Amino acid sequence: MWLLLLLFLAPQQLGFGLGLVHNLISNEEYCKDDFPSGFVFGAATSAYQYEGAVDVDGRSPSIWDTFTHAGHMSDKSTGDITAGGYYKYKEDVKRMSDMGLEAYRFSISWSRLIPTGRGEINPKGLEYYNNVIDELIKYGIQPHVTLFHQDLPQIIEDEYSGWLSPKIVEDFTAYADVCFREFGDRVQHWTTFNEPNVEAIASYDLGSFPPQRCSYPFGLANCSAGNSTIEPYTAVNHILLAHTEVASLYKRKYQVKQNGWIGMDIYTMWMSPLTNSTEDIIATQRALDFLIGWIINPLVFGDYPEIMKKRAGSRIPSFTNLQSEQLIGSFDFIGINYYSSAYVEDDIDLFETALRDYEKDISVKMTVSRNETPTSVVQALSPFASSASLLLLLSDNFCSMLHLLISV
Repeated sequence: MWLLLLLFLAPQQLGFGLGLVHNLISNEEYCKDDFPSGFVFGAATSAYQYEGAVDVDGRSPSIWDTFTHAGHMSDKSTGDITAGGYYKYKEDVKRMSDMGLEAYRFSISWSRLIPTGRGEINPKGLEYYNNVIDELIKYGIQPHVTLFHQDLPQIIEDEYSGWLSPKIVEDFTAYADVCFREFGDRVQHWTTFNEPNVEAIASYDLGSFPPQRCSYPFGLANCSAGNSTIEPYTAVNHILLAHTEVASLYKRKYQVKQNGWIGMDIYTMWMSPLTNSTEDIIATQRALDFLIGWIINPLVFGDYPEIMKKRAGSRIPSFTNLQSEQLIGSFDFIGINYYSSAYVEDDIDLFETALRDYEKDISVKMTVSRNETPTSVVQALSPFASSASLLLLLSDNFCSMLHLLISV
Protein backbone atom coordinates (compact mmCIF):
# COMPACT_ATOMS: atom_id res chain seq x y z
CA MET A 1 0.00 0.00 0.00
CA TRP A 2 1.44 3.36 -0.93
CA LEU A 3 0.46 6.79 0.31
CA LEU A 4 -0.82 9.43 -2.01
CA LEU A 5 -2.07 12.98 -1.98
CA LEU A 6 -5.29 13.69 -3.83
CA LEU A 7 -5.85 17.24 -5.02
CA PHE A 8 -8.67 18.29 -7.31
CA LEU A 9 -7.77 21.53 -9.05
CA ALA A 10 -10.24 23.36 -11.20
CA PRO A 11 -8.55 25.53 -13.85
CA GLN A 12 -9.13 28.74 -11.92
CA GLN A 13 -7.60 27.13 -8.81
CA LEU A 14 -4.45 25.86 -10.48
CA GLY A 15 -2.31 28.85 -9.56
CA PHE A 16 -3.16 28.41 -5.89
CA GLY A 17 -2.22 24.73 -6.13
CA LEU A 18 1.14 25.56 -7.70
CA GLY A 19 1.89 28.09 -5.00
CA LEU A 20 1.11 25.45 -2.42
CA VAL A 21 3.55 23.03 -4.02
CA HIS A 22 6.29 25.68 -4.10
CA ASN A 23 5.70 26.46 -0.41
CA LEU A 24 5.82 22.82 0.60
CA ILE A 25 9.05 22.19 -1.28
CA SER A 26 10.71 25.22 0.32
CA ASN A 27 9.62 24.30 3.86
CA GLU A 28 11.25 21.44 5.72
CA GLU A 29 8.22 20.85 7.93
CA TYR A 30 4.52 20.97 7.16
CA CYS A 31 1.33 19.38 8.40
CA LYS A 32 -2.19 18.73 7.23
CA ASP A 33 -3.29 22.21 8.26
CA ASP A 34 -0.95 23.67 5.62
CA PHE A 35 -3.22 22.26 2.91
CA PRO A 36 -6.54 23.74 1.74
CA SER A 37 -9.77 22.29 3.05
CA GLY A 38 -10.49 20.49 -0.23
CA PHE A 39 -7.22 18.56 -0.16
CA VAL A 40 -7.75 14.84 0.39
CA PHE A 41 -5.18 12.46 1.88
CA GLY A 42 -5.50 8.79 1.06
CA ALA A 43 -3.89 5.49 0.17
CA ALA A 44 -4.00 3.23 -2.86
CA THR A 45 -3.49 -0.36 -3.91
CA SER A 46 -3.80 -2.47 -7.04
CA ALA A 47 -5.78 -5.71 -7.01
CA TYR A 48 -3.00 -8.10 -7.98
CA GLN A 49 -0.51 -6.59 -5.53
CA TYR A 50 -3.00 -6.49 -2.66
CA GLU A 51 -5.77 -9.07 -2.77
CA GLY A 52 -4.02 -12.44 -3.03
CA ALA A 53 -6.55 -15.31 -3.13
CA VAL A 54 -5.85 -15.73 -6.84
CA ASP A 55 -7.60 -19.09 -7.18
CA VAL A 56 -10.38 -18.53 -4.65
CA ASP A 57 -14.13 -18.07 -5.12
CA GLY A 58 -14.21 -18.25 -8.91
CA ARG A 59 -11.45 -15.82 -9.86
CA SER A 60 -9.74 -16.74 -13.14
CA PRO A 61 -6.04 -16.14 -13.90
CA SER A 62 -4.87 -12.73 -15.09
CA ILE A 63 -1.82 -12.17 -17.24
CA TRP A 64 0.13 -11.34 -14.06
CA ASP A 65 -0.64 -14.80 -12.65
CA THR A 66 0.72 -16.40 -15.80
CA PHE A 67 3.77 -14.14 -15.82
CA THR A 68 4.78 -14.65 -12.21
CA HIS A 69 4.08 -18.38 -12.15
CA ALA A 70 6.40 -18.74 -15.14
CA GLY A 71 9.17 -17.37 -12.89
CA HIS A 72 9.64 -14.02 -14.64
CA MET A 73 9.97 -11.96 -11.45
CA SER A 74 13.59 -11.49 -10.44
CA ASP A 75 12.87 -12.80 -6.94
CA LYS A 76 10.49 -15.50 -8.25
CA SER A 77 7.62 -13.98 -6.26
CA THR A 78 3.95 -14.26 -7.20
CA GLY A 79 0.76 -12.51 -6.22
CA ASP A 80 -0.81 -15.63 -4.77
CA ILE A 81 -0.83 -14.27 -1.20
CA THR A 82 0.52 -10.66 -1.19
CA ALA A 83 -1.06 -8.54 1.57
CA GLY A 84 -4.03 -10.88 1.77
CA GLY A 85 -6.49 -8.07 1.21
CA TYR A 86 -9.21 -10.46 0.08
CA TYR A 87 -9.42 -11.61 3.70
CA LYS A 88 -7.96 -8.67 5.64
CA TYR A 89 -9.67 -5.66 4.05
CA LYS A 90 -11.63 -4.87 7.23
CA GLU A 91 -8.42 -4.63 9.25
CA ASP A 92 -6.84 -2.43 6.60
CA VAL A 93 -9.82 -0.07 6.36
CA LYS A 94 -9.77 0.26 10.14
CA ARG A 95 -6.06 1.16 9.97
CA MET A 96 -6.77 3.76 7.31
CA SER A 97 -9.39 5.30 9.56
CA ASP A 98 -7.02 5.27 12.52
CA MET A 99 -4.42 7.07 10.38
CA GLY A 100 -6.93 9.75 9.46
CA LEU A 101 -6.97 8.91 5.75
CA GLU A 102 -9.91 10.30 3.81
CA ALA A 103 -9.78 8.31 0.57
CA TYR A 104 -8.75 4.89 -0.70
CA ARG A 105 -8.13 4.09 -4.35
CA PHE A 106 -8.26 0.40 -5.19
CA SER A 107 -8.52 -1.46 -8.45
CA ILE A 108 -11.07 -4.09 -9.39
CA SER A 109 -9.77 -7.39 -10.69
CA TRP A 110 -11.59 -7.96 -13.96
CA SER A 111 -10.73 -11.67 -13.54
CA ARG A 112 -12.45 -11.78 -10.16
CA LEU A 113 -15.59 -9.89 -11.16
CA ILE A 114 -16.10 -11.44 -14.62
CA PRO A 115 -13.86 -14.54 -14.79
CA THR A 116 -14.58 -15.29 -18.46
CA GLY A 117 -13.79 -11.70 -19.46
CA ARG A 118 -17.33 -11.07 -20.63
CA GLY A 119 -20.81 -12.19 -19.72
CA GLU A 120 -21.63 -13.79 -16.38
CA ILE A 121 -20.74 -11.95 -13.18
CA ASN A 122 -19.01 -13.87 -10.42
CA PRO A 123 -21.28 -13.46 -7.35
CA LYS A 124 -18.37 -13.94 -4.93
CA GLY A 125 -16.34 -11.27 -6.68
CA LEU A 126 -19.32 -8.92 -6.65
CA GLU A 127 -19.82 -9.58 -2.95
CA TYR A 128 -16.17 -8.85 -2.15
CA TYR A 129 -16.07 -5.46 -3.84
CA ASN A 130 -19.45 -4.49 -2.39
CA ASN A 131 -18.11 -5.37 1.05
CA VAL A 132 -14.95 -3.31 0.55
CA ILE A 133 -16.94 -0.29 -0.57
CA ASP A 134 -19.42 -0.60 2.26
CA GLU A 135 -16.59 -0.92 4.80
CA LEU A 136 -14.96 2.26 3.49
CA ILE A 137 -18.21 4.19 3.68
CA LYS A 138 -18.80 2.88 7.21
CA TYR A 139 -15.57 4.64 8.25
CA GLY A 140 -16.24 7.78 6.21
CA ILE A 141 -13.51 7.03 3.65
CA GLN A 142 -14.11 7.94 0.01
CA PRO A 143 -13.89 4.91 -2.33
CA HIS A 144 -11.92 5.68 -5.50
CA VAL A 145 -12.07 2.83 -8.02
CA THR A 146 -9.58 2.01 -10.77
CA LEU A 147 -11.15 -0.16 -13.44
CA PHE A 148 -7.89 -1.48 -14.87
CA HIS A 149 -4.46 -1.76 -13.28
CA GLN A 150 -2.62 -3.84 -15.89
CA ASP A 151 -4.15 -7.19 -14.87
CA LEU A 152 -5.97 -8.31 -18.01
CA PRO A 153 -7.85 -11.64 -17.78
CA GLN A 154 -5.61 -14.28 -19.35
CA ILE A 155 -8.58 -15.65 -21.27
CA ILE A 156 -8.86 -12.38 -23.22
CA GLU A 157 -5.12 -12.28 -23.89
CA ASP A 158 -5.33 -15.83 -25.23
CA GLU A 159 -8.37 -15.14 -27.37
CA TYR A 160 -7.27 -12.05 -29.30
CA SER A 161 -4.04 -10.61 -27.76
CA GLY A 162 -5.78 -8.16 -25.47
CA TRP A 163 -4.82 -4.51 -26.01
CA LEU A 164 -3.39 -5.25 -29.44
CA SER A 165 -6.88 -5.90 -30.80
CA PRO A 166 -9.73 -3.41 -31.29
CA LYS A 167 -12.03 -6.10 -29.88
CA ILE A 168 -10.85 -5.10 -26.41
CA VAL A 169 -12.78 -1.82 -26.58
CA GLU A 170 -16.16 -3.52 -26.57
CA ASP A 171 -15.26 -6.02 -23.85
CA PHE A 172 -13.71 -3.41 -21.57
CA THR A 173 -16.74 -1.15 -21.99
CA ALA A 174 -19.07 -4.00 -21.04
CA TYR A 175 -16.96 -4.74 -17.95
CA ALA A 176 -16.99 -1.07 -16.96
CA ASP A 177 -20.75 -0.95 -17.39
CA VAL A 178 -21.09 -3.73 -14.80
CA CYS A 179 -18.89 -1.77 -12.38
CA PHE A 180 -20.84 1.46 -12.81
CA ARG A 181 -24.15 -0.33 -12.41
CA GLU A 182 -23.20 -2.39 -9.37
CA PHE A 183 -20.99 0.05 -7.45
CA GLY A 184 -21.80 3.52 -8.75
CA ASP A 185 -24.44 4.24 -6.15
CA ARG A 186 -21.57 4.51 -3.62
CA VAL A 187 -18.52 5.26 -5.79
CA GLN A 188 -18.11 8.78 -7.17
CA HIS A 189 -14.49 8.66 -8.34
CA TRP A 190 -13.63 6.40 -11.27
CA THR A 191 -10.23 5.91 -12.92
CA THR A 192 -10.39 4.00 -16.19
CA PHE A 193 -6.67 3.14 -16.49
CA ASN A 194 -3.63 3.40 -14.28
CA GLU A 195 -0.43 4.42 -16.10
CA PRO A 196 -1.18 3.21 -19.63
CA ASN A 197 2.11 4.74 -20.80
CA VAL A 198 4.06 2.47 -18.45
CA GLU A 199 2.00 -0.55 -19.43
CA ALA A 200 2.65 0.02 -23.13
CA ILE A 201 6.41 0.43 -22.70
CA ALA A 202 6.95 -2.35 -20.15
CA SER A 203 4.56 -4.87 -21.69
CA TYR A 204 5.02 -4.33 -25.42
CA ASP A 205 8.48 -2.81 -25.91
CA LEU A 206 10.67 -4.03 -23.04
CA GLY A 207 8.82 -7.24 -22.25
CA SER A 208 9.38 -6.70 -18.52
CA PHE A 209 5.63 -6.81 -17.72
CA PRO A 210 3.07 -9.34 -18.96
CA PRO A 211 2.16 -10.35 -21.59
CA GLN A 212 5.96 -10.02 -22.10
CA ARG A 213 6.03 -9.02 -25.73
CA CYS A 214 9.13 -7.56 -27.40
CA SER A 215 11.36 -8.15 -30.40
CA TYR A 216 15.09 -8.32 -31.01
CA PRO A 217 17.22 -6.23 -30.66
CA PHE A 218 14.91 -4.45 -28.23
CA GLY A 219 13.53 -5.45 -24.87
CA LEU A 220 14.88 -6.48 -21.50
CA ALA A 221 13.51 -10.02 -21.70
CA ASN A 222 13.81 -13.01 -23.96
CA CYS A 223 10.36 -12.62 -25.49
CA SER A 224 8.79 -15.40 -27.53
CA ALA A 225 6.54 -13.00 -29.44
CA GLY A 226 6.01 -9.31 -30.11
CA ASN A 227 7.06 -6.31 -32.16
CA SER A 228 8.69 -3.57 -30.10
CA THR A 229 8.59 -1.09 -32.96
CA ILE A 230 4.79 -1.10 -33.32
CA GLU A 231 2.96 -2.70 -30.42
CA PRO A 232 3.46 -0.03 -27.72
CA TYR A 233 1.76 2.51 -29.98
CA THR A 234 -1.01 0.07 -30.91
CA ALA A 235 -1.76 -0.78 -27.29
CA VAL A 236 -2.02 2.86 -26.21
CA ASN A 237 -4.28 3.60 -29.16
CA HIS A 238 -6.75 0.94 -28.09
CA ILE A 239 -6.49 1.98 -24.43
CA LEU A 240 -7.38 5.55 -25.35
CA LEU A 241 -10.31 4.42 -27.49
CA ALA A 242 -11.52 2.15 -24.67
CA HIS A 243 -11.23 5.01 -22.20
CA THR A 244 -13.29 7.23 -24.49
CA GLU A 245 -16.03 4.64 -24.87
CA VAL A 246 -16.20 4.03 -21.14
CA ALA A 247 -16.19 7.73 -20.25
CA SER A 248 -18.92 8.35 -22.80
CA LEU A 249 -20.97 5.51 -21.36
CA TYR A 250 -20.57 6.86 -17.83
CA LYS A 251 -21.46 10.43 -18.74
CA ARG A 252 -24.43 9.35 -20.82
CA LYS A 253 -25.91 6.68 -18.59
CA TYR A 254 -24.73 7.18 -15.00
CA GLN A 255 -23.09 10.51 -14.20
CA VAL A 256 -26.16 12.65 -13.63
CA LYS A 257 -27.77 10.04 -11.40
CA GLN A 258 -24.60 9.04 -9.53
CA ASN A 259 -22.97 12.49 -9.46
CA GLY A 260 -19.48 11.09 -10.03
CA TRP A 261 -16.20 11.86 -11.79
CA ILE A 262 -14.29 9.83 -14.33
CA GLY A 263 -10.70 10.18 -15.52
CA MET A 264 -7.38 8.46 -16.09
CA ASP A 265 -4.09 8.21 -14.21
CA ILE A 266 -0.76 8.52 -16.01
CA TYR A 267 2.84 7.99 -15.01
CA THR A 268 4.82 11.22 -15.03
CA MET A 269 8.30 12.46 -14.24
CA TRP A 270 9.82 15.90 -14.53
CA MET A 271 12.68 16.39 -16.98
CA SER A 272 15.24 19.18 -17.28
CA PRO A 273 17.95 19.70 -19.94
CA LEU A 274 21.34 18.35 -18.89
CA THR A 275 23.02 21.36 -20.49
CA ASN A 276 21.95 24.70 -21.95
CA SER A 277 22.51 23.44 -25.50
CA THR A 278 19.68 23.80 -27.99
CA GLU A 279 19.86 20.06 -28.62
CA ASP A 280 19.27 19.15 -24.98
CA ILE A 281 16.46 21.70 -24.60
CA ILE A 282 14.66 20.30 -27.64
CA ALA A 283 15.31 16.74 -26.50
CA THR A 284 13.75 17.47 -23.10
CA GLN A 285 10.53 18.72 -24.65
CA ARG A 286 10.54 15.68 -26.95
CA ALA A 287 10.88 13.33 -23.98
CA LEU A 288 7.99 15.05 -22.17
CA ASP A 289 5.86 14.76 -25.30
CA PHE A 290 6.61 11.05 -25.61
CA LEU A 291 5.92 10.25 -21.96
CA ILE A 292 3.14 12.64 -20.94
CA GLY A 293 1.81 14.09 -24.19
CA TRP A 294 1.37 10.58 -25.56
CA ILE A 295 -1.64 10.20 -23.26
CA ILE A 296 -2.79 13.72 -22.41
CA ASN A 297 -2.59 15.32 -25.86
CA PRO A 298 -5.23 13.02 -27.39
CA LEU A 299 -7.55 13.64 -24.42
CA VAL A 300 -7.17 17.42 -24.69
CA PHE A 301 -6.45 18.06 -28.38
CA GLY A 302 -7.66 14.87 -30.07
CA ASP A 303 -4.30 13.72 -31.43
CA TYR A 304 -0.79 12.65 -30.50
CA PRO A 305 2.03 15.22 -30.26
CA GLU A 306 3.39 16.18 -33.66
CA ILE A 307 6.89 14.99 -32.78
CA MET A 308 5.57 11.52 -32.02
CA LYS A 309 3.74 11.31 -35.33
CA LYS A 310 6.81 12.58 -37.18
CA ARG A 311 9.23 10.15 -35.54
CA ALA A 312 7.04 7.03 -35.35
CA GLY A 313 5.42 7.63 -38.74
CA SER A 314 3.10 4.85 -39.85
CA ARG A 315 3.96 2.82 -36.75
CA ILE A 316 1.68 5.01 -34.61
CA PRO A 317 -2.04 4.65 -35.47
CA SER A 318 -4.08 7.60 -36.67
CA PHE A 319 -7.39 8.65 -35.16
CA THR A 320 -10.40 9.19 -37.37
CA ASN A 321 -12.08 12.58 -37.19
CA LEU A 322 -14.88 11.06 -35.12
CA GLN A 323 -12.45 9.40 -32.73
CA SER A 324 -10.61 12.69 -32.24
CA GLU A 325 -13.85 14.49 -31.45
CA GLN A 326 -14.80 11.80 -28.94
CA LEU A 327 -11.38 11.87 -27.27
CA ILE A 328 -11.38 15.60 -26.59
CA GLY A 329 -12.61 16.29 -23.08
CA SER A 330 -13.42 12.64 -22.32
CA PHE A 331 -12.43 13.06 -18.66
CA ASP A 332 -13.31 14.99 -15.53
CA PHE A 333 -9.80 14.75 -14.09
CA ILE A 334 -6.33 13.52 -14.96
CA GLY A 335 -4.46 11.61 -12.28
CA ILE A 336 -0.75 12.42 -12.04
CA ASN A 337 1.39 9.64 -10.54
CA TYR A 338 4.70 11.33 -9.78
CA TYR A 339 7.79 9.59 -8.44
CA SER A 340 10.97 10.93 -10.01
CA SER A 341 12.85 13.46 -12.15
CA ALA A 342 15.77 13.33 -14.54
CA TYR A 343 18.17 15.41 -16.62
CA VAL A 344 17.91 14.84 -20.37
CA GLU A 345 20.65 14.73 -22.99
CA ASP A 346 20.02 14.50 -26.71
CA ASP A 347 21.24 11.28 -28.36
CA ILE A 348 20.86 11.64 -32.10
CA ASP A 349 22.69 8.35 -32.69
CA LEU A 350 19.72 6.42 -31.30
CA PHE A 351 17.40 7.97 -33.86
CA GLU A 352 19.70 7.39 -36.82
CA THR A 353 19.08 3.67 -36.97
CA ALA A 354 16.98 1.81 -39.52
CA LEU A 355 14.94 -0.05 -36.92
CA ARG A 356 13.54 1.89 -33.96
CA ASP A 357 11.36 1.25 -30.94
CA TYR A 358 9.82 3.74 -28.53
CA GLU A 359 13.13 4.45 -26.79
CA LYS A 360 14.99 5.05 -30.05
CA ASP A 361 12.16 7.24 -31.28
CA ILE A 362 12.71 9.51 -28.28
CA SER A 363 16.52 9.31 -28.74
CA VAL A 364 17.60 10.77 -25.41
CA LYS A 365 19.76 9.74 -22.50
CA MET A 366 18.83 10.50 -18.89
CA THR A 367 20.56 10.91 -15.55
CA VAL A 368 19.39 11.83 -12.06
CA SER A 369 22.41 14.08 -11.47
CA ARG A 370 24.50 16.38 -13.61
CA ASN A 371 27.51 14.66 -12.04
CA GLU A 372 26.53 11.24 -13.37
CA THR A 373 26.88 9.83 -16.87
CA PRO A 374 23.57 9.87 -18.77
CA THR A 375 22.15 6.46 -19.53
CA SER A 376 19.09 4.96 -21.20
CA VAL A 377 15.54 6.11 -20.50
CA VAL A 378 14.73 2.80 -18.82
CA GLN A 379 17.55 3.06 -16.26
CA ALA A 380 17.03 6.69 -15.29
CA LEU A 381 13.97 6.47 -13.06
CA SER A 382 15.35 7.44 -9.64
CA PRO A 383 13.49 9.84 -7.33
CA PHE A 384 14.07 13.48 -6.57
CA ALA A 385 11.40 16.12 -6.57
CA SER A 386 10.42 18.77 -9.06
CA SER A 387 6.66 18.45 -8.89
CA ALA A 388 6.11 22.20 -9.11
CA SER A 389 7.77 22.29 -12.53
CA LEU A 390 5.57 19.43 -13.69
CA LEU A 391 2.43 21.27 -12.58
CA LEU A 392 3.60 24.41 -14.34
CA LEU A 393 4.02 22.41 -17.56
CA LEU A 394 0.50 21.02 -17.26
CA SER A 395 -0.86 24.46 -16.40
CA ASP A 396 0.82 26.12 -19.38
CA ASN A 397 -0.22 23.47 -21.90
CA PHE A 398 -3.53 22.06 -20.72
CA CYS A 399 -4.95 24.47 -18.12
CA SER A 400 -8.22 25.17 -19.89
CA MET A 401 -9.17 21.48 -19.80
CA LEU A 402 -7.61 19.87 -16.77
CA HIS A 403 -8.71 18.99 -13.30
CA LEU A 404 -5.75 17.28 -11.67
CA LEU A 405 -5.50 14.45 -9.21
CA ILE A 406 -1.94 14.21 -7.91
CA SER A 407 -0.35 11.23 -6.20
CA VAL A 408 3.22 11.13 -4.92
